Amino acid sequence: MTILETTEALAAPAEDDPEARPVVTLLPGGHRRAETGHPWVYSNEVQMDAAAKALPPGGLVTLKRADGRPLGVAMFNPHTLLAARLLDRDAARPIGRRFLLRRLERALKLRERLCPVPYYRLIHAEADGLPGLVIDRFGQVLVMQANAAGMDRLQPTIIDALTTLLAPEAIVLRNDSPARALEGLGSEVRVAVGAVEGPVPVEENGVTFMADVLGGQKTGWFFDQRDNRRFVAGLSRGSRVIDLYCYSGGFAVEAACSGAASVTGIDRSEGALALAAEAARVNGVTEICEFRRAEVFAEAASLGAAGERFDVVIADPPAFARSRRDVPAALRGYRKLARLAASLTAPGGIVFLASCSHNVPAADFAEAARRGLADAGRTARILREAGAGPDHPVHMALPESAYLKSLTLALD
Repeated sequence: MTILETTEALAAPAEDDPEARPVVTLLPGGHRRAETGHPWVYSNEVQMDAAAKALPPGGLVTLKRADGRPLGVAMFNPHTLLAARLLDRDAARPIGRRFLLRRLERALKLRERLCPVPYYRLIHAEADGLPGLVIDRFGQVLVMQANAAGMDRLQPTIIDALTTLLAPEAIVLRNDSPARALEGLGSEVRVAVGAVEGPVPVEENGVTFMADVLGGQKTGWFFDQRDNRRFVAGLSRGSRVIDLYCYSGGFAVEAACSGAASVTGIDRSEGALALAAEAARVNGVTEICEFRRAEVFAEAASLGAAGERFDVVIADPPAFARSRRDVPAALRGYRKLARLAASLTAPGGIVFLASCSHNVPAADFAEAARRGLADAGRTARILREAGAGPDHPVHMALPESAYLKSLTLALD
């Protein structure tokens, strides 16, 4: 397979020449956050003159301080609040195949140290030095999402570098996230290299799952919960388990494989439930797993009113807050979810609650959970507070990259 054959719709960017690269100058003081390690520069920190406004979205620029000293090389979008995403502090560094290959190699070496099998988040955007880029690895299938105009322009070169580095059987472009619209980008889902026929297998903690990399949420699987799934599964032996928002069975099937007495999975996606049932079949736990389609809040309330109680209750919902404006409503949602989960939990049982809303601070999420438990007349001890697994590293200057929050609670 060749890049020319498999990426016809992507126009290769011109070679980057640092000497000929456009220059964008920052306002006085506009360099301060970036100089301390932050990877972003906002539009109100830039001298947004006519020349800057005329630059193409996602083009490479040399950033300079107000005094003319270079700050680095960045991807620049004059039409967004987040105007520049730094790629390298060396403004003389050419951004091309060699640069991208080195960043990919660095990320790969780290993941190979962290993960015993090739199923993980390979590139986690800014934290791996490739802002706006996500790549998940499913063995010989790679799923890539470019959430910044600059990364969208670099896609052909990234695909070329990935083909050289890993020789994958397939590369899927999942360019359908809401974040792309903010960058002025369209939505696209397609196979750029090779072919994908149906769901692809995922190996995690010794359990096999199936991921819909073309039609599932995000890239088709949530690798960020790997360690949390293992921990909760370890608490599930001999237990009656319910997994609210079970998606394609990550928590549910892993709990069943760890010796749960029974597992119930609730989700409103028929496609996800079919994948969960298939995972149960593949792992030989069909007899103890039940998956059914329902709206979680209504179903949890109905089960609680009917007197149903479970030893382990798992609630890992999709993001409740997609913007800062959504945070108050999201916190009310997390409080209600905690109340419903506690109402379903048997005395001495376990509740796992998670939030993937990066706009919701960890302390506020924990307080919402505490209030929800109090609403249900329950008290609890925190057994574990955790975020995403280490294949989702956190950029030290970018708190937004620490988006996932979870609480494992032992109820009275």
